[in-house]
Amino acid sequence: MKVKEKDIGFIMLALREACIAGSQGEVPVGAVLVIDGNVAAKAHNKREASKDPTAHAEMIAIRKAAGKSDSWRLGEATLYVTKEPCPMCAGAIVNARIKRLVYGCRDEKGGAVDSLYKLLSDRRLNHQVEVVSGVLEQECAEMLKRFFQERR
Repeated sequence: MKVKEKDIGFIMLALREACIAGSQGEVPVGAVLVIDGNVAAKAHNKREASKDPTAHAEMIAIRKAAGKSDSWRLGEATLYVTKEPCPMCAGAIVNARIKRLVYGCRDEKGGAVDSLYKLLSDRRLNHQVEVVSGVLEQECAEMLKRFFQERR
């Protein structure tokens, strides 16, 4: 899939969310869910603060957007995320029927879109998602790298 000009702006917004997460001691991942060109929800990781293992940026953004749209089906939505989603988040993306995912950097240890698994393109599932990867990849990867270097 091809990168659209607006994709860069929305990934930059997701990077701002990731910065917030990092400043709060959370793994710096941010997500922005867009419907019809408008931000329906934005979120960042909150696992530590909430003591909730499902409080990934993607999950929070999906929940917020579904709550606003009065439907669990987000079939016209694009989800922008700074890091490749994990299996849990990829499953939520499929179940929400999200049309398109745009993400920054790969997650070689836990990615479920391109790295370890390919859940969003698996024809055995009832929904497939258009995927664009590598948008502002270096910026997204660098933020994570810095965060984990500071923790060691």
